[in-house]
Amino acid sequence: MKNWILLFLCFYCKILVGQDVKPDLGRILGHINYLASDKMKGRGTGSKENAKAVKYIIKQYKKLNLTPLGTKGFRQPFTAKVRRVVVPDSIREANNVIGFLDNGAPYTIIIGAHYDHLGMGKQGSSRDKEPQGKIHNGADDNASGVAGLLELARYFSKNEVKEPYNFLFVAFGAEELGLVGSRYFANNPTLPLDKINFMSNMDMIGRYNADRGVGIGGYGTSNAWPGVFKGVEGSVKFFTDRAGSGGSDHGSFYAKNIPVIYFHTGGHDDYHKSTDDPDKIDAESEVGILEVQIKLIENAMKLPKLVFTEVK
Repeated sequence: MKNWILLFLCFYCKILVGQDVKPDLGRILGHINYLASDKMKGRGTGSKENAKAVKYIIKQYKKLNLTPLGTKGFRQPFTAKVRRVVVPDSIREANNVIGFLDNGAPYTIIIGAHYDHLGMGKQGSSRDKEPQGKIHNGADDNASGVAGLLELARYFSKNEVKEPYNFLFVAFGAEELGLVGSRYFANNPTLPLDKINFMSNMDMIGRYNADRGVGIGGYGTSNAWPGVFKGVEGSVKFFTDRAGSGGSDHGSFYAKNIPVIYFHTGGHDDYHKSTDDPDKIDAESEVGILEVQIKLIENAMKLPKLVFTEVK
């Protein structure tokens, strides 16, 4: 009887103090296992499975009561061209998926990750010797980043604190075809770019190597970053890199003179191969990566809008 009373009191107290909104290993695995399952056939741009990924992300945004800020609800449609000579070039329909957390603030932080991958190995850039017809699940690249995006959306929308900045959560399409989705957004923003404080990008955060640590790029894109990073520690090791450009979606924002930070656990033997599967994801370490990212974002929100610095 005492145990039942204790459980009731714990549950009641949890209601009083609000939900536990820390990054959660189970939710992370749930997102990755869905997005990177064989049924999703690698989420190639223009595929039915890519469209299913869009619907899945929208469903999660709706659960968090985010405001649609695309040009068609949560969607920002655009077209992407398959440029690599594997199959004849073709135009494919794609979408960015955009949810807004309005805190009534003058400036907004963008948190992003791309949700597309290489599909069945026919759109190019696979490192398999004979890629065509093989499912490229893209568990690390980039179901891991989308899981992080959704966890951060949950954290900042459910933590009962009205932050001094708004948040724009963007799942980018067609990144694997050359940053097409993020470049399209940067050229056709649904929120004025001069209202953006900085952009935080996650691309491949699911294969933590304790010897290497987590790379955090963009350290040189604002003179404020060293102060933001000061004293930040976590369960994972990390190191910084000054560069703001590079082969992921943050580069599209750096090109628009917006400060960025970029989280990446590094390359591995399964990169852009059909062997990048969910069972190889280190979700426990991804929790630690997200906790570091939350600390950095919260530190940055104590400051005025960051001033962009070009990295030479």
